[in-house]
Amino acid sequence: MAVNDKRLEVTEFDFDEVKTNLKTFLKAQDQFTDYDFEGSGMNILLDVLAYNTHYLGFNANMLANEMFLDSSSLRSSIVSHAKTLGYTPSSARASKATVDVTLNTNDSSLTMPAGTVFNTSVDGVSYKFSTITDVTKSNTGNSIPFLNTDIYEGTFVTTRYTVDSSDVDQRFLLTDNRADTTTLTVKVQTSSSDSTTTTYTEATDITQVTASSNVYFLQEVEAGLFEIYFGDGIIGSALSDGNIIILTYVVSNKSLANGAALFTNAATIASVTDVAVATVAAASAGSEPESLQSIKYNAPLSYASQGRCVTAEDYKVYAKRFFPNTKSVSVFGGEGGSFDTSLGVVSTPEYGKVFVAIESTTGNNLTATEKSTLISALSPFTVASITPVIVDPQTTNLILGVNFLFDSSKTTDTVTSLASKINTTLTNYNTTNLAQFDGAFRHSKVTGLIDDTDTAITSNITTVTLAHNLTPTLNTATSYTIQLNNKFYNPHSGHNSAVGGILASTGFKVSGDTTNVQFFDDDGAGNIRRYILVSGVRQYQDSTAGTITYSTGEIKISNVNIISIENVDEVASSVIRLTVTPDSLDVIPVRNQILKIDFVNTSVIGTVDTIAAGDSSTGTTTSAATTTSSYVTPSSY
Repeated sequence: MAVNDKRLEVTEFDFDEVKTNLKTFLKAQDQFTDYDFEGSGMNILLDVLAYNTHYLGFNANMLANEMFLDSSSLRSSIVSHAKTLGYTPSSARASKATVDVTLNTNDSSLTMPAGTVFNTSVDGVSYKFSTITDVTKSNTGNSIPFLNTDIYEGTFVTTRYTVDSSDVDQRFLLTDNRADTTTLTVKVQTSSSDSTTTTYTEATDITQVTASSNVYFLQEVEAGLFEIYFGDGIIGSALSDGNIIILTYVVSNKSLANGAALFTNAATIASVTDVAVATVAAASAGSEPESLQSIKYNAPLSYASQGRCVTAEDYKVYAKRFFPNTKSVSVFGGEGGSFDTSLGVVSTPEYGKVFVAIESTTGNNLTATEKSTLISALSPFTVASITPVIVDPQTTNLILGVNFLFDSSKTTDTVTSLASKINTTLTNYNTTNLAQFDGAFRHSKVTGLIDDTDTAITSNITTVTLAHNLTPTLNTATSYTIQLNNKFYNPHSGHNSAVGGILASTGFKVSGDTTNVQFFDDDGAGNIRRYILVSGVRQYQDSTAGTITYSTGEIKISNVNIISIENVDEVASSVIRLTVTPDSLDVIPVRNQILKIDFVNTSVIGTVDTIAAGDSSTGTTTSAATTTSSYVTPSSY
């Protein structure tokens, strides 16, 4: 006699599959017979059981996911895992500006207190900035200058707690999830009857904390709030009942006030009414709390760095930690290049230095103040013999010339519509693969993506031109060096000399000739030339205006006094655009270089593929066959 299998399948937790398994199980018994009738009471019970099983399975799955940093989705879980790795996520950051404040007074010295308010506006919205420390300065004549004063956007908040060890649930919280922990000051007052205070510092290196160290610890808790806690008398000094904890910090609007540049004092300062405020650095660096993705990425790397900056990855971790508006970071040692204030980053080694290039989420270079702040933050973690240097990213634009063929029998789209689709493809590639450090342009991948944009596209020929925006110093004779770090096309000496070589530029005027617009080209033999156009013919004003090194991708423009710049792309411009033909269709960024597609000057042109459409006979002519090739050599530019 056959034996019925009464075992349940337990590998599926979807409602329908669970219910089906229960029905299969019930088929093996004789006590209940109406389980398969949708209108029966038994069927309703099966629904309840299936839902219950589904919920339990879902909860168990989520619980298992939350047990690991990589698979966690709840912020509380991710923050908790990060804590076990010794990593504290970055809080919201207030926009910070630097100003010079001058009090016109005959007083010998005055103190500008913490919480001094300054007004500003961005896009018609008013914001308040505050100082966060007391600063005392002396008179320098008829005024008291407070130079390079940092001010932070937001409300300057003070929170007090009285220590009560009998309250087992007592916690010391920053009461707003917009609090900027970098502005936090922690003081402990002895008691309500003794106003003596001690300033505590955040513990960042547990190995340096003793039983008497006046330190506090910081952690993110529920709802995005931050909590401080203190030592136990073994690791860090312990607090006593009656101690008053005084927390001062800024609660900000995060990034909304970035860009603020004009400030006025909101009230008298130290009873002085005659106050002048001059901006040294506009507001920047305001940001959201650290994202979940960032925490997942940075926490393990921070643990691996073990509180020191040795490898390039260590510097990347700490740079992102100390400058939250970081989009991408490039770090290279002095053995791989050096930095010259006039030449930028060059290949000449400079041992004993590490160069850190940061691409900001705002798209702007770091200000001098931001660079100085970052250097100060990195210094405690660096090896004693290594000096960190912050350098700006160098953007190299790629101008593409896309000529595509398409089979008109496979689409109802117009040429314009197909070109628009290709532009979207290029935009996605620029966002995903370029516009960041180490983002290389791979020609074959791009042409493949273009072909895959639409089934009607049969092939494409795509050319690449490198472009660099040179910002000249006007009305001063200056030399310029541009490092494009990719070999230039120059098959032989004198290549293309008669029509301008491989270098071109937009227009400008020089001292001594305020009438004629001038341009740069090259003679194919390593010399940069400067010329004017007379009836469309080039007349060279200087045949040795600089040098071009084809093998290294270096352009040097010799001492030239540029007095004005012509429009670029029909818009008033402060830059001269230099374009050059690369030797390779693949373009690889080096060190602090970032590649971006110049969509203003990129062209996308479509033509009907007559062979694919059946309008021409395949192979009738050699020229017809070659039009379907998707590869082009620089010599065919």
